[in-house]
Amino acid sequence: MSTWSGMRRKFRERVEKGPIVVAAGVYDAFSAKLAAYAGCEALYMTGAGVSAGLIGMPDLGVTTQTEMVEQARRILEAVELPLISDADTGYGGPLNVRRTVQLFEGAGVSAIHLEDQEIPKRCGHLEGKRVVPPREMAGRLKAALDARRDPNFLIIARTDARAVNGLEDALDRGRLYAETGADVIFIEAPESLSEVEAIVKALPQKPLLLNRGGGGKTPALSAQELDRLGYRIVIFPGDAQKAAGAAMLHVYRTLRDTGNTKGLSMLGFEERFEILGLSRLRELEEEYLAGS
Repeated sequence: MSTWSGMRRKFRERVEKGPIVVAAGVYDAFSAKLAAYAGCEALYMTGAGVSAGLIGMPDLGVTTQTEMVEQARRILEAVELPLISDADTGYGGPLNVRRTVQLFEGAGVSAIHLEDQEIPKRCGHLEGKRVVPPREMAGRLKAALDARRDPNFLIIARTDARAVNGLEDALDRGRLYAETGADVIFIEAPESLSEVEAIVKALPQKPLLLNRGGGGKTPALSAQELDRLGYRIVIFPGDAQKAAGAAMLHVYRTLRDTGNTKGLSMLGFEERFEILGLSRLRELEEEYLAGS
């Protein structure tokens, strides 16, 4: 528990002071291992990615609180990096939100984001979303803030109002959520550079998060560009899974068409095990056996 507390404290300090945190999208322990092996400094557990990888369904709010928390726990058993997690709407009313916070915090997560969509929710870049009244979302946030035990566990307030009611409503909601006490504000799916800049101007009082995922509605700005604009976190939720999906489809189609996978580009047999920590685990095994 002390390990997570120290990590959260450092993560909060980084988010507040900068430079920008780049959180790589992961959806299971293996993707988290790969991100850590590549040198990524922070992770983002994508709800859409977990829904695809765990139950084979699109992000329509079907994955449960328990499934998401347990996936986060598995990731943090595999790597020691700050993990931001999608927590949807909190999975119910204010009491559900309280329990959601406590479960994610207990799993070792450093931050979660809660959104103001109606239940059932859907991916923030899909059409057909609906949002709750701002005051209802403020109640969710109060429940979340009261429930956390570690003050360094970050509560990120996300609004999906841009796609539903326009940018001005999204900015008004962001201001309210900041006043309510959210640690970070997340305006989902701005549609131009001018909107990305307008968010910074309208919400100077809190660190800001930008989502670089979705279906191309948000400009493809780099982390360095976003840092200069004033953002403190950028998440890249689905890129790794989409790339992995393309590679896997190629393997499966080649196998179907040729009956072989020889010559395809993929991790080597030993490389895969080394990424998973085989050498260190063998050393530990030998130490234990020598001491028996």
